[in-house]
Amino acid sequence: MAKSFNPLAPRRNQFQAKSAEMKNKIRELLGLPSDTPISIAELACMDEGCPDLETVIGVMEPGKPITTYKVHLPISDIEIEKLKDVLIQ
Repeated sequence: MAKSFNPLAPRRNQFQAKSAEMKNKIRELLGLPSDTPISIAELACMDEGCPDLETVIGVMEPGKPITTYKVHLPISDIEIEKLKDVLIQ
């Protein structure tokens, strides 16, 4: 019997490895401890001239406001060099 496919199911498995890789690289680039929470979300971009999806990164250092970074690319398209450009400004 063929396994059923739900097109509305979350695409979680696709992004787990890429998200973990990005979080580790973000911590390295920003010199953060390994237990610093980092949120990575792919959202619809509402800015004019922006692609349909953008990636929003939230860095939650204890005792500081959340620092937010936006990459105007879907998670799957973000290369390490682009991540460096966004984080180190």
